[in-house]
Amino acid sequence: MSEPAEYEVDARRLLCPMPVIRVQDRVNGLASGSRVRVFCTDPGALADVPAWCRVHGHRVLEAREADGEVEILIEVG
Repeated sequence: MSEPAEYEVDARRLLCPMPVIRVQDRVNGLASGSRVRVFCTDPGALADVPAWCRVHGHRVLEAREADGEVEILIEVG
């Protein structure tokens, strides 16, 4: 079986709500099982993006913050 397609969203230097809007724009039209890796510098994204995922049926596979950068891996539902 092949690996799921993985996409990236660069939302660095953007403040709320822009990281969530960028994720939403990228996820629209993607097949279920696709993955989106999000890079942000807004620490609020650690709560905002997973909350958006729960509401819209997507799954957070990883979420971490290091050196002022947030990285979140989402699986499209």
